[in-house]
Amino acid sequence: MTKTDLVSYIAEETGLTKADSSRALEAMMNGVIKGLKKEGKVTLTGFATFEKVHKGASTSRNPRTGEPVKVAAHNVAKIKAGSKLKEALN
Repeated sequence: MTKTDLVSYIAEETGLTKADSSRALEAMMNGVIKGLKKEGKVTLTGFATFEKVHKGASTSRNPRTGEPVKVAAHNVAKIKAGSKLKEALN
């Protein structure tokens, strides 16, 4: 499912216009990003928990040449599925 498909689904389910659905989806995504930046964790009970995790500097390898490449320390998003999402998939 693409973002466009999701916007269409939201519009059908809620009766909102596609433009309003798109703005709502953007607001939700921006809220998750803002929460991760500010607090480091966003929990949508039953759906998922998003957590900011710091990855330290490391050495990796270029897959084409096999040469070592230094990877700088950075933050990544870790996503853990909630109970309702797990149940829906099984």
